[in-house]
Amino acid sequence: MDKFSIHRVPLYPTIRQKQPTPTNTQQSFSAHLHEATNQQELKVSKHAHERIKERNISITEQEWQVVSDKVFEAHSKGVKQPLVLMDQAALIVSAKNATVITAMDRTEAKQQLFTNIDGTIVL
Repeated sequence: MDKFSIHRVPLYPTIRQKQPTPTNTQQSFSAHLHEATNQQELKVSKHAHERIKERNISITEQEWQVVSDKVFEAHSKGVKQPLVLMDQAALIVSAKNATVITAMDRTEAKQQLFTNIDGTIVL
């Protein structure tokens, strides 16, 4: 029996807990869940960021918060890609991805035909 030995494998192996690294913050599951479900912040695509910069569009943090709130409200009502009309700008937003796709100033927006939108938010 030297050639054949029997090794017993436990039915329920010990589960090793991953030790947190110093860079990881320890949060409870409910905190992670709350953070993931209540992310009320829009991202700005590279294209939209370039358009905002080259067209000198200025949007304050308060205005961004209002836009974010309205986009998430519209998304909860089934809107996937709204046009957001502000005093100084027009934004096309993917509510599904929470991302501003493109931006233009209001004078430029007057000359445009907007397609592939399914809602409008007027601020």
